[in-house]
Amino acid sequence: MLQYPKAARIFLAAACIILINLAHCLCAQAQSANNPLKAWPKQPIKVIVSFTPGGAPDILARVLAQHWQQALGVPVLVENRPGFGGNIGADLVAKSEPDGYTLLIGTVGIHAINGALYEKISFDPVKDFTPISFLASTPNVLVVNKQLGVSNLQELIELAKAKPNQLTFGSSGVGTSLHMSGELLKEMIGIEIRHIPYKGRAQSLPDLLSGRISMLFDNLSSALPLIRSGDIKALGVTTLKRSRSAPEIPTLAEQGLPGFEAVSWFSLMAPAHLGLPLQKRLNELTRQAFNDPEVRSKLLANGLDPAPGSPESLSKLIESEALKWGKVVHKTRIKAD
Repeated sequence: MLQYPKAARIFLAAACIILINLAHCLCAQAQSANNPLKAWPKQPIKVIVSFTPGGAPDILARVLAQHWQQALGVPVLVENRPGFGGNIGADLVAKSEPDGYTLLIGTVGIHAINGALYEKISFDPVKDFTPISFLASTPNVLVVNKQLGVSNLQELIELAKAKPNQLTFGSSGVGTSLHMSGELLKEMIGIEIRHIPYKGRAQSLPDLLSGRISMLFDNLSSALPLIRSGDIKALGVTTLKRSRSAPEIPTLAEQGLPGFEAVSWFSLMAPAHLGLPLQKRLNELTRQAFNDPEVRSKLLANGLDPAPGSPESLSKLIESEALKWGKVVHKTRIKAD
């Protein structure tokens, strides 16, 4: 049996230790490459809201961000990028890296209406996104300036017919479900009311309160404080059933518009080509947040009905809603530049 000098034996032992450590390191790197969750999240997560602060998408983003920040131990930032019916913020996310660090609060407008409404759009509302989870829904509500002198839908209809094209309704942008609620109302009743689009509710509310616009479709979650303070008058919600958050407000359907339904819903979306492990992890985190009793209570108090679900069910919803609103866009011949 060969006997090596003591120095050689020490050198060989050290080399073996180095090789073993190197092998462990390479193995760990390979495992990390195969499983991106090992290294995620290691930097701040950004949630893009395509509308101004204060509305339902913003409320959802900030509640989610607060919960995730505590759970994940990294900053979760909410960034508002309003404009063009949500297209500006959506475009930013669509062109981001699919690494789980840039996410979007999706809306019915962005993913189910804008594709039919805009002649030119810089992203595909379906193909350029990875669905993560449905978040919540809220009725839209028709609210009017107190000085308009109407207290229900029938009185509004009579006034609109007596003053064709003199009344105006605002929304948070062309193509939003709030805009389409107004178009659906006009189409079902046969009245002429001019649409005034805004970048967001923060710009439209002062004009409603001052009487510069006659009425406004808003998310119930956003409008409730002003309705309950008496600053604006609610004529009806746009769901088939009354809202649990405000059962005192009648539906438009029960006031002579059977079948009238226009719900604002919100989802969590990531850029296309997000890996399946990250998609599942983000879905799991979303479910945990929105099933938390404290989070649910906070959302319900704001008129939002949380209902996290699977990516597959969200994809089916987007498909059915795009078909529904595509028909409305075609029938009303609305187009956005």
